[in-house]
Amino acid sequence: MMHLNLKHPLVLPGHQTNVVGSRLPSSSSPATAARRVAAGGCSSSRRHTMPRISCSATEEIGTGVSAVTVDKTLTVKATVEASPAIGQMYAARGLDDIGDLFGKTLLLELVSSELDLKDGLELMDMFGGGAETGLEKERVTAFAHKTLVEGHFEAEFQVPSSFGPVGAVLVENEHHKEIFIKDIKLVTGDDTSTAITFDCNSWVHSKFDNPDKRIFFTLKSYLPSETPKGLEELRKRELETLRGNGHGERKSFERVYDYDVYNDLGDPDRNPAHHRPVLGGSAELPYPRRCRTGRPRTKKDPTTERRDGHNYVPRDEWFSEVKQLTFGATTLRSGLHALLPALQPLLTQRELRFPHFPAIDDLYSDGLPLPPQTGFDVFSTLVPRMVKLVEDTTDHVLRFEIPEMLGRDRFSWFKDEEFARQTLAGVNPVCIQLLTEFPIKSKLDPAVYGPAESAITREVLEKQMNCNLTVEQALAAKRLFILDYHDVFLPYVHKVRELPNRTLYGSRTIFFLTDLGTLMPLAIELTRPQSPTQPQWKRVFTHGPDATDAWLWKLAKAHVLSHDTGYHQLVSHWLRTHCCVEPYIIAANRQLSRLHPVYRLLHPHFRYTMEINSLARESLINAEGIIEDAFWPGKYSIELSAVAYGATWRFDTEALPNDLVKRGLAVRGEDGELELTIKDYPYANDGLMVWNSVKQWVADYVKFYYKSDEAVAGDAELQAFWEEVRTKGHADKKDEPWWPVLDSRDSLVETVTTIIWVTSGHHSAVNFGQYHFGGYFPNRPTTIRKNMPVEEMRDDEMRKFLSQPEMTLLDMLPTQMQAITVMTTLDILSSHSPDEEYMGEHAEPAWLAEPMVKAAFEKFGGRMKEIEGYVDECNNNPELRNRCGAGMVPYELLKPFSKPGVTGRGIPNSISI
Repeated sequence: MMHLNLKHPLVLPGHQTNVVGSRLPSSSSPATAARRVAAGGCSSSRRHTMPRISCSATEEIGTGVSAVTVDKTLTVKATVEASPAIGQMYAARGLDDIGDLFGKTLLLELVSSELDLKDGLELMDMFGGGAETGLEKERVTAFAHKTLVEGHFEAEFQVPSSFGPVGAVLVENEHHKEIFIKDIKLVTGDDTSTAITFDCNSWVHSKFDNPDKRIFFTLKSYLPSETPKGLEELRKRELETLRGNGHGERKSFERVYDYDVYNDLGDPDRNPAHHRPVLGGSAELPYPRRCRTGRPRTKKDPTTERRDGHNYVPRDEWFSEVKQLTFGATTLRSGLHALLPALQPLLTQRELRFPHFPAIDDLYSDGLPLPPQTGFDVFSTLVPRMVKLVEDTTDHVLRFEIPEMLGRDRFSWFKDEEFARQTLAGVNPVCIQLLTEFPIKSKLDPAVYGPAESAITREVLEKQMNCNLTVEQALAAKRLFILDYHDVFLPYVHKVRELPNRTLYGSRTIFFLTDLGTLMPLAIELTRPQSPTQPQWKRVFTHGPDATDAWLWKLAKAHVLSHDTGYHQLVSHWLRTHCCVEPYIIAANRQLSRLHPVYRLLHPHFRYTMEINSLARESLINAEGIIEDAFWPGKYSIELSAVAYGATWRFDTEALPNDLVKRGLAVRGEDGELELTIKDYPYANDGLMVWNSVKQWVADYVKFYYKSDEAVAGDAELQAFWEEVRTKGHADKKDEPWWPVLDSRDSLVETVTTIIWVTSGHHSAVNFGQYHFGGYFPNRPTTIRKNMPVEEMRDDEMRKFLSQPEMTLLDMLPTQMQAITVMTTLDILSSHSPDEEYMGEHAEPAWLAEPMVKAAFEKFGGRMKEIEGYVDECNNNPELRNRCGAGMVPYELLKPFSKPGVTGRGIPNSISI
């Protein structure tokens, strides 16, 4: 007779016994097994049929070996912290309440990270162990029932002591509506030392929407090659679910990540004028990819996706309930769009432009009375800082907070010193470059645009430097810098001028580095390209000795500021952060398992980005959206960002040190250390400290999980992630030679640090100062509506300019409606959410689960606090004249921590607004 060594595992009410043919290892005492059950692991969704034999005794055979062994069961208790979506608390409750009464709210399944052992004594090794069958262990299931505590559910399992570490928990939501699960805790018996937590923080769909169970993995991270055997199949299947099949329209409860081009900004079915070109997939308009929604195409343009309702975003990427209900999150969608149409009749009763500068000041003092109209209660709730009650009345007024720049120095916006300083310590400090060649020449085709030579001559610069330096000597000493918006804008000059009340030039601005370390503007060149009917026009403006030249200089500065503002919003901000990061998020979710350490390192830096990008496509960058309405490129706005992407964007120079070197603002020494060309460059000074701190944290993390360069090169998930970033997410640049190769720990550290820097430091530097510097719009006008009066030398324009130059400037600046739209938008975009997570402040549970990773993160947090103190010291150092001086806004955009609201400081982990 064949002698079988059988053991009797879990017996649950209504279930038969599952028998596995192997001897219980000697280490599986009940106490040890309890800790193994709660040790953490992963699982697979596959079910299998096992022989079910009830055994209750042990049979002794001649050899003295136990033929049948009873597998003891352990009691494991689960607690689930959950909540329904706000607004669903009392919706569709009927059947759900009945299910709750019977304790059938959430069905939980515990998954072992180990596989079953083979049947038969003949397969035992000399130590009495068994070999793996390749089949997953039978899952242990139980319903979690509601308790008297709101959002608190409990379940109890009877688990075989041989079950092994619990690697995953599968959840089936029996309700008809989704439910948010914060975490699941497991405790074996009453031994709290065995407690483990599964960090969920995710929405679980109703089984009536999707029968597939949600999977929540252990906190322990695994490289693909180190995945416990019981988790390998589940790891693969979860990624397959997240990738989807690329077909059909996505549903709101889904978690599918896929790519598409930007073909949803226009709306030709609604208005033929709303047609917009497809961005991405062509050499003419290359672009990063966005999340695929699968919506049908419009009737009038088969290349354009229909704009029906809100854009699909994978459910885990949605804003938190707190963020949805607080200022800044959905104001663009609701409050702002309720306000602006209501203000239109009120504002058009006045002149289109502001009649005088005191009228602009009134927006911050007296405010603008709001008409008694339905919908303003919502707006005043969403943007309470801007909507005030007039004293002693119940009337509402739209009154803006005084921007810090204006509050410190009422006339700072008019000064050349501040104009130059903001290129280093303003909201767009990433565009100034070292001037390395002279004379300056355009790279555009002179047959199309006119002569390539700049009108900025040696004589002009040497006269303005006024320090006995020749241009050649100044170039050699690295004292000349340029803000160059000539070639990128010149092809759009005539297109923009065809739009109503808009104009454009190509521009170059030259700065000189003084002995004090500050910049002084020397000259501005404005260029209009040739056309079939007109020759090229260009002129150089300087701050001359007479009143006329001084005022022309101020008007030329206004044009340059509008160029810088448009480039900042469309390229430095939208393109380089929001737009270029979305492919990283999609690729990470499609190719990196939730168990992967690199996924867990990057995950907090992707928080809310896809949702805020979706909102931007709905309300900001769409046809006739806020950007098109209020910024000078109009309908060419996002098209222009695609041109800039094709001409300038490359992943390697998104790394801060490489960007500084590329722009000539730093030199790399033989030891690899950077030396700044401008020593007092607040963005670079603070940014490099943040960069180095992040890089050290990433290096510590990577070296913990990857023990060799070969481990990086051999990581199949990691390589698939990076391949997809290049070939799908940034497909239009897939063949560029500058893409890094992830073949070593150092290359992985550099790549991950670059992604984290863009999502945190770079975005903070170009986002959170928008209201401080642009809230007073003459400092950063978003559009200029009139040409320079000397371009055509029309008698009427010149007479008006000479008699009232201030009125000429007001005529050029945005209209009242444009100004209020921009000020409101910048206030929203500059705001920190109450649930913001800052760099070095919030550790992921998976990091805390590994002592060495936890210690590395604590060191990182300590470094960020040190940077906080260093920034304060620099801002109080009178020797640093680009960040400390009379009436000067201190540079705090890269000061790590903040409080909610518009603060002009703080580095959140992610692009969340």
